[in-house]
Amino acid sequence: MLNRRTLLAALALLGAGGVHAQAAYPSKPVRWIVPFPPAGAMDVIARTLAEHMGRALGQSFVIENKPGAGGNIGMDLVAKAPADGHTMMIVANGMAVNKFLYGKLSFDPVKDFAPVSLVAVVPNVLVVPAASSARSVADVIAQAKAKPGALTYASAGNGTSLHLAGELFASMAKVELMHVPYKGSGPAITDLLGGQVDLMFDSLTSARPHIESGKLRALAVTTRTRASALPAVPTIAEAGVPGYELAPWYAVYVPAATPQPVVAKLNQALLDALRKPEVRQRLAAIGAEPVGSTPEALRAHLQSEMDKWGRVIAERGIRAD
Repeated sequence: MLNRRTLLAALALLGAGGVHAQAAYPSKPVRWIVPFPPAGAMDVIARTLAEHMGRALGQSFVIENKPGAGGNIGMDLVAKAPADGHTMMIVANGMAVNKFLYGKLSFDPVKDFAPVSLVAVVPNVLVVPAASSARSVADVIAQAKAKPGALTYASAGNGTSLHLAGELFASMAKVELMHVPYKGSGPAITDLLGGQVDLMFDSLTSARPHIESGKLRALAVTTRTRASALPAVPTIAEAGVPGYELAPWYAVYVPAATPQPVVAKLNQALLDALRKPEVRQRLAAIGAEPVGSTPEALRAHLQSEMDKWGRVIAERGIRAD
């Protein structure tokens, strides 16, 4: 039988081993799943943060692009991954809306993941071709009311934030617009520049070069506050649709059972990276506004977004492609 001194020594060794195990995280390269193709805003943000987080934590953070089904393929992979902190993902608004767009999913966006932190917001911007007669949000509303359903707006596909931005606008401005879905922002922008469609609520990341070249005119941004990249451009709420807000966001999650100390370590490394001037400059170059948070704040944000967009999607009868 163990005497008291031997038992205490054994417990101390176990405790030290537990501390060492936690301190050793990460003990191998971390898989960072990006559930969309390379080169988009999500991919750029993940790669920028991975470099700095890997350096801080002493292990490589390896980006793996797993696109498909509006992000559901990558999210499903992470939901089923070992919950040891060595698999993580960056997600966008799809985390909040896919449940309503696709019906039954193979994972639960709330129960199957542990939140780490909000990362950034990339505003959408209402743009029209340079030759358009619309020079303001008021002009768009007036034209839409004069000819209900005649104005067309392009999106990157059904259920994308570009589509939801247009549906929210039509609902709140009480106008009828014709939605024209494309397979991605690239072909949508091409037809917008060519005048085949009238307007678009595009991501600032992809619209910005065309705005700066003068080929597109920016009428308003979809976020609650003005974008630092376009300070002279009003918000849609300022420009005539009070209360309007759509803020495409990016956030980091891990599998649900990941130990809290590991989540805390990832959260701290991510927040430290977001404070670095070189990271902020890289995000600013793609129109992204850094937004760090606690895991609890991200959990509350996701629920709020699900409540809001669940209603909009049901009311507007929106379904995924």
